[in-house]
Amino acid sequence: MKFCHGLIGADPLDWGRLAVACERAGFDSVAVSDHVVYPSYLRSKYPYTPDGTPLFSPEEDWPDAWVAIASMAAVTTTLRFLTNVYVLPARNPFVAAKAIGTAAHLSRGRVGLGVGAGWMREEFELLEQPWERRGARMEESVEVMRKLWRGGMVEHHGEFYDFDPVEMRPAPPEPVPIYIGGHSEIALRRAARIGDGWLGMHYTPDEAVERCEDLQRHREEAGTSDRPFEVIVSPLAAPTDELVERLEAAGVTTILTSSWMATGLTAPEVDRAEEMIATYGERFIR
Repeated sequence: MKFCHGLIGADPLDWGRLAVACERAGFDSVAVSDHVVYPSYLRSKYPYTPDGTPLFSPEEDWPDAWVAIASMAAVTTTLRFLTNVYVLPARNPFVAAKAIGTAAHLSRGRVGLGVGAGWMREEFELLEQPWERRGARMEESVEVMRKLWRGGMVEHHGEFYDFDPVEMRPAPPEPVPIYIGGHSEIALRRAARIGDGWLGMHYTPDEAVERCEDLQRHREEAGTSDRPFEVIVSPLAAPTDELVERLEAAGVTTILTSSWMATGLTAPEVDRAEEMIATYGERFIR
């Protein structure tokens, strides 16, 4: 089992230190979340709480994911980085592909892209991207970016994007894995069809196993069950040996966690955060 550490709650000025601590503690990767703005009046409902209230406030910092990842890659050597999740259809796919591909190039391939269709309509409107059919547009954006990351001249003629041959450099040294986030049936089917993996948040162990079973069924229906596939989940339980074995048997490849949130702490001071990362690694990472 691999382990990924989320950085929500920590001061972005400390992320470099914490990335080094995660690498030292045995974490495979760290996860960076994404939002561009937080509107003063929010009509959209957050899908991961019963009342639709986000788990974060306007006062929290949300650095640009790819600038932050590039800075952490510069001070680490083996640690990987992923987004949890990047709201891809709120972006122009050329601009997104350029930032992600550059981060992948500078980190020598230590980048993974977790994407979601998004829930905050206000953000789409401010970024001048259509809210309607954002899921279908995200799927085509994935196709466009994969082409651009190949290197050399590529072209695309689709429903949302249509262009003659272009070349984007620098190209990533290897394909950037794309993980589809979300817990709806649509998201699971999308992950099975076009994803290199699935990313799920805030599940009990039983729920995580059920989602993995659903995902495997969708992969078999889509004819993709023979492809390499990563499953990244955030279980609402400590990763005991028994739980790790159960999740591995269900197909989970990575546990996404936070050493401080697991203890109920939301904003640790950096020295304390480093200690908690080290302690988590000693207790749980094999």
